[in-house]
This record gives sequence, structure tokens and C-alpha cells, in this order.
Amino acid sequence: MLQQTQVKTVVPYYNRWIKRYPSIKSVALADLGAVLKMWEGLGYYTRCRNFHTAAKIVVKRFNGIIPNDWENFSSLPGVGDYTAAAVLSIAFNKPYAVMDGNAKRVMSRILGIKNLTSWNLSRINKTLSNIIPEHTPGNFNQSVMELGATLCTPRSPSCNKCPLSFGCKAFKTNKPDYYPKPAAKKRKPHYTIVAGIIWRDNTFFIQRRPEKAMLGGLWEFPGGKVEEGESLEAALKREIKEECGVVPSIKKRIGAVDHAYSHFSITFH
Repeated sequence: MLQQTQVKTVVPYYNRWIKRYPSIKSVALADLGAVLKMWEGLGYYTRCRNFHTAAKIVVKRFNGIIPNDWENFSSLPGVGDYTAAAVLSIAFNKPYAVMDGNAKRVMSRILGIKNLTSWNLSRINKTLSNIIPEHTPGNFNQSVMELGATLCTPRSPSCNKCPLSFGCKAFKTNKPDYYPKPAAKKRKPHYTIVAGIIWRDNTFFIQRRPEKAMLGGLWEFPGGKVEEGESLEAALKREIKEECGVVPSIKKRIGAVDHAYSHFSITFH
């Protein structure tokens, strides 16, 4: 839940989740639709689908016991180097250094690194791996991440409160927020989307998205992208015919909503 999401946002979701699903087995036995509903509002739904699949694997292959070695834990769906290092260090006391955005920024400033090239990222990882204590690796990782989240922030870092400023190369330049250099932002594509609410008596039609699609397993009104040069009405008729096999009679327009995802934005009609 904490991937790409702040702690204050996660806490109420986490508490509700634990109350509903107190064990790995309870997640594995649950219907995907039910766990997606519990996740609703957190976004990045692939995390939820991966966790649901991983829970099934843990129950089937590992008798419900989460593996505590890098190879097996990393083989679970949705587990990358960051998640593996965080979980294995915090939950199992294994000395793997976490490389999240906060840790990269803290170490970039300490080492005086401006550009996060693959070589420099390797250098940061090697430095962290050399200094992480074997007995309390989880505390170390959480300390570095917390330092980056609260003091060593991207803009206007609180260097006067930082316990590591004495050995920080970026601090000595008097321009710590120049480290590391922010990556050039790519322009997000924008799409125009249409959807129809198909009514019959007191019910309306919704359909479930394919599990491997974006927002897989969630429910939606039929519709899709408006093609270049296409009117909203023509696009809606085309999409509903493609998805439902009928040509709708459009009665009225309800309105439009702008929404941004991580990699693109939409205007939803």
C-alpha cells in the first residue's frame, strides 16, 4: 500500500484491510472483486491484484508462510528490489539496503552526486550495503527513508536539523537542493474518453474490465477513447456497438470530468 502512496493516506485503508483480512490465507481465499473493493480509492490497482495472486502462491507453495529469502520472496508477483529489501530487512532482519526515492536523495547529497546515472545508483547501493548494520537493518532502512521524507526533502531541506549534515557534500556547497538533479519530466498524453449509462427500468449496465488491462477487474460503463476527428456522439455509438453489439440512442449528455493518472490524463464525457 505504501508504494507511491503517503503513510497518512494508507493508515485508514490498512486498518480496514487488516480487520477484514487478518491473514495471508484470508486474502488468498477471498474473491478478487472483494479485495479490489477494499482497495478502492488507493489507486495503482495492479498492486492489489499482485498481492492477491502472491497470497495464493504463498498459501499453495509455502504453506502460508512468507518466504524470508531473497530468491523466493522476489519471485512473488509485484515484488521488485525495493519491496524485497524493505520487507526482508524490516520483517526478517536481513541486511538488504532499501533504494527508494528518499534513500537515493539522501545518499546523493551525502556523496555529492548530481546525476542519478546507472553507475551512480550502483554506487549508492554499494555504499548503503557496506554501512547497513547486520543486527538492525530494518531500523537503518526506515531511518534513511524517514530522514528523506521529513528533513532531506527535495526542496528546502532542513539541513540545520539533519544529524548527517557534518559529512554531507551537498550541504557544504550551500545548495543541497541541487542534488540530485531532477529528471526531465515527460509530457503526459491526454485522451478524450466517452462512456454511456445504459438504463432499462430501474437498472443500468456495467461491465468488468479484463484482469490484465489497466484497472483490471474493476467495473465500468461501456465506452472508450475518442479517435482523432471523431465527434463524442459518434465515438460513443462506435464503442458501445464494439463492446455490446448494439447501437445506442443517445438521450442526453450528463457532463464531463477531468482526471489524471500517473502516466496520462483524460477528459471523461
